[in-house]
Formats: sequence, structure tokens, C-alpha cells
Amino acid sequence: EGTAGGSGCAPGNRTGPPAVPGEVQVGHQGEFLHEKGGQALEWAAQGGGGVLLLIKSLVLFLLTVTMFLSTLTPKFYFALTVTSSFISGLIFVFEWWHFRKYGTSFIEQVSVSHLRPLIGGAESSPPAPAAFLAGENETSRQNMPECKVWRNPLNLFRGAEYSRYMWVTGKEPLTYYDMNLSAQDHQTFFTCDTDALRPSDTVMQKAWRERNPQARIKAAYQALELNNDCATAYVLLAEEEATTIVDAEKYFKQALKAGEMIYRKSQNCHSQSPQHEAQLRRDTNVLVYVKRRLAMCARKLGRIREAVKMMRDLMKEFPLLSMLNIHENLLEALLELQAYADVQAVLAKYDDISLPKSAAICYTAALLKARAVSERFSPETASRRGLSTAEINAVEAIHRAVEFNPHVPKYLLEMKSLVLPPEHILKRGDSEAVAYAFFHLQHWKRIEGALNLLHCTWEGTFRMIPYPLEKGHLFYPYPSCTETADRELLPTFHEVSVYPQKELPFFIHFTAGLCSFSAMLALLTHQFPELMVIFAKAVKTNYYCYIPWL
Repeated sequence: EGTAGGSGCAPGNRTGPPAVPGEVQVGHQGEFLHEKGGQALEWAAQGGGGVLLLIKSLVLFLLTVTMFLSTLTPKFYFALTVTSSFISGLIFVFEWWHFRKYGTSFIEQVSVSHLRPLIGGAESSPPAPAAFLAGENETSRQNMPECKVWRNPLNLFRGAEYSRYMWVTGKEPLTYYDMNLSAQDHQTFFTCDTDALRPSDTVMQKAWRERNPQARIKAAYQALELNNDCATAYVLLAEEEATTIVDAEKYFKQALKAGEMIYRKSQNCHSQSPQHEAQLRRDTNVLVYVKRRLAMCARKLGRIREAVKMMRDLMKEFPLLSMLNIHENLLEALLELQAYADVQAVLAKYDDISLPKSAAICYTAALLKARAVSERFSPETASRRGLSTAEINAVEAIHRAVEFNPHVPKYLLEMKSLVLPPEHILKRGDSEAVAYAFFHLQHWKRIEGALNLLHCTWEGTFRMIPYPLEKGHLFYPYPSCTETADRELLPTFHEVSVYPQKELPFFIHFTAGLCSFSAMLALLTHQFPELMVIFAKAVKTNYYCYIPWL
């Protein structure tokens, strides 16, 4: 069936012995290509001798390649397609892993970061107008507060909770970035310029900078040897050395006793100099921190009413420290007591348009609205008769909460697994959703029908905000920086929730298609070796027959 020379490449039909499937006929192909190569050399000589050597080299190279490819067997084509499929499959798997972990295509990232500067891509783009740059800077300034990392008001104890988790599972629950932020917080809250005047505070100033937990604990004991009333040393031991909440509470009670004494001394002489004022601020921070952690110990040990009283007294004594979000600790404790009227009173004070929002504020407000209707709510009944006024209010509260943080419902509905919350959170991000659901899931389960109402209505939020990165409904547009910050705050074994969902990069589709196509060719070559060899030679012949004419 046909000769190795093919048809349609030159005028006239060549005749020869019938070809056996898979048989190599080198002479016919070589004769044909030598003929075309000679014509090409004649035309090049007529046009000028300057390019004669280049064309001659090219034609000889093509002849050599053609002769080599004509002698290949079906085994070579099978090995070639299998190898191509395997390599493209590896690239596809790596691209998919890189996208799932970092949210970007590795090939695209390398191309943009390294190849574009080499080919001058960065220089070819025209400079942006000044008005556009001004608008971009203004947008960045508006989005900056949304991407600020906050201290988690309900963060766990390192020694009694985080370390115990690591001992049991062998997984590190805190990231280096998160612990580094905590070290910066401790240096800001618990140190001041006058620490050099007291040897124990000087030791603690170095202790907060230590990366090794054992070195920090050793430094705390050294500070206590110098001064048995060093409150910050007891704080460090309570946070990191105590392996139970009971032990942590004992250390905090010692810190409270020492902190109150130092605080009274600072109050008496704070007006003498700016250094004394800084020392008073430091001692105030220590006292507030200790009282808050004592209230959290009481909450964890089941003394909830005592914890509520301690939190209320702390908020009355230091009303200007609202940025510490102590009211979120109070909300969680009141929900545990099922004191919903008191919860509503706290929300009435802090769920204000002029105050910063949080998932705890928005979702607790939605929970109270849902509590009024969730027990009798039925999707079928609501579709027939419509929603009542109370049900509309509950649905609107859920939509408001979901718009503020769209990651929370999947954790409340147990569509995603929870991990221990980090010590810092990003508002509207996945880290805040983990922290909220970790403590508040039980409160949603306690109210009958609340999770059912959330399940039926939460996805309706996204119809109101089809382009959340550009325009919001009740809040500012959703910040685009949350994914990067959440990956830094949450452990690597946790699958970070991304909103809005990103489309798969082009190179993942490309490598997947290349792998599939190569695998199909390998299968066809394995099943029909002779036909695939004939097909490959036909493709080569039709390709090379146009080279001399070009």
C-alpha cells in the first residue's frame, strides 16, 4: 500500500515493489530528498553565494536526520511516547501540588520572575499614568487595615495545649511566622526603656527574644532568682512550661500578686518622668494580660460564672483597652451559660458601625437571629408560604456574616476539618474562621435547627456579590491578600480555604493534555506498532518534502 516515497511531493508517480508494513525503505526516500536538495542548491547558487554554505549545511543536516529516523523500529516509538507521557505526567503532578500549596503555577511564576526580565518584557510595558498610580495607592491604603494581622483573643496555651497536641500527633500546630509575631507582641507589651535599671527585667527582655523554648524557660528562672516578684517571668512559665491548665493558673496567680504590687508602685510615680509613664504602661499591660488569662483558665476549668465576672470587671477597670477584644472572650463564655439576653446586650454595645467587626460579632448576631426561628424553620414550608419577617431578618444576618467571612460556614457545617487555632488571625480570612469555629461550633449545635438554617441559606450570599474582590454589599470588597497571610499563619498540613475560588492555571491544563495525548500515542503504538510506524513516516515525509521548496 503505497511506497515509502509517498505521493503528492513531486510531479509523476513512482513505481516500485509493494511495501511490507513496517519495512524500512531508505533508498527511495534518500533519492527523493537528494533530488530536492539539489534543486535547492541550484536556486541558492543562482540567488547568490552568500547563503549557499548555510543552506547546504541545513539540507545535509535534514538528510542525516531523515536517514536516522527512517531506520527506527516500533520499539523506539513506543519508548518515546511512554517517556514523554511519564515526564509530562510528573510535570503535571508537580504543577498541581505547587498550585494547591502556594496558589500559583510554578512555570508561570518562573516565567514572570526570571524569563521576562531576560527578554526585556518588563521594559516593554508603558509606564502607568500618574492618576492610575494614585488610585492604586489609594486602593492599597484602603485594603491595608483589612489585611492587618490581629492577636487571637481566644488563643490557647503553648505548654498546656499546643505542646500537648504536638506530643500526641507529632505535628507542629504553630508556624514560625505566627510564633515570631507572638515574640514581637511580648516584647511590645512586657518590656520598656527602663528595664535596664532592673536586672530581672533585663534578663526577661532577652528571654522574649529567644527562639528556643527551653532557653526562654531557663531565662525565666534566672529572672526569678534575681527578683522573686518578677511578674513577666511567671507569665512565661505559665504559658510555656505548665503542661496543664491547673498548673498555668497557679503561675498566673503568682504573676497577678507580683503584677498588682508593681502596678501600684508605678501609679504613685508615673508623673515624675516620661520613663515612669512608659513603665506604667508596661505594668498595665502585664496586669491586664494576667487577669485575662486567669479568666480564660477559669473558663476552661468549668468555672464559667467566675470567668464572666472577671472579664466584666476587667472591661470596667480598663475601658480604653477595647482593642484587646476582651468582649469576644465574654461573648463565648456567655454563650456557654446560654445567657442570650446578656449576649444581646454585649452585641448592642460592640456591634456598632463605627467599631471594627469580627467573625465573632457577625456570626453571634446571626446565631441569635437564627435562634428565634430555627426550631420551626423548614425549607419546604418557606418555599410554599414565603419567609416571615423574623426569618428574613435571620437570613439577612447570615448573609451579612457570610459576606464578612465566607470561610466560616464550611467549618460550622463540618465540611472542612478543624485544626488548632493560631495565635494570630487575619480578619475575614481562613485563620479567623478556624479560630471562631473551634470555640463556637458547640454553641451552634446547641440551638436546634440553627445549622440547618445556615446550610439552607449561606450560599445565597454569593449571588449578591458576584465580584467580591471589586465590590461588596455591606462591607468593603473582599481583600485579595488573605490567602497569602493565611498560609503563613496556618500549619502546612491544613488545607487553606481560598475565596473566591481560583481557576486552574493554563499550564496545568496544558500538561494534563500533553500527558493524556502522549499516553494515548503510547497505547496505540503498543497495540498497532506497524500502523503507527507508517503514520509517523508519512508525517515525516509530508513535513520534509516542503523544506526544499521553502
